[in-house]
Amino acid sequence: MFTCHVCGHTAARSEFVSEVFTIDGRRVLVEHIPAQVCQRCGEATFSRETTEQIRQLVRGAGQPIKTVPLEVFALT
Repeated sequence: MFTCHVCGHTAARSEFVSEVFTIDGRRVLVEHIPAQVCQRCGEATFSRETTEQIRQLVRGAGQPIKTVPLEVFALT
């Protein structure tokens, strides 16, 4: 059963999401990640298997499908 680790809500929907991860100081975007998304707060949760696939992918088991520029902003 799903329970959101952010808000505690118990209803989620299955979606594909994109997330930016910081790996060894570099930012990588992973697209099309299967996730359970909390219907209340929108927090995405990944299965252990998916998390392991992402870890292997960004640590060298895969090659990027494209490179895109990234704009960076800071609130000061």
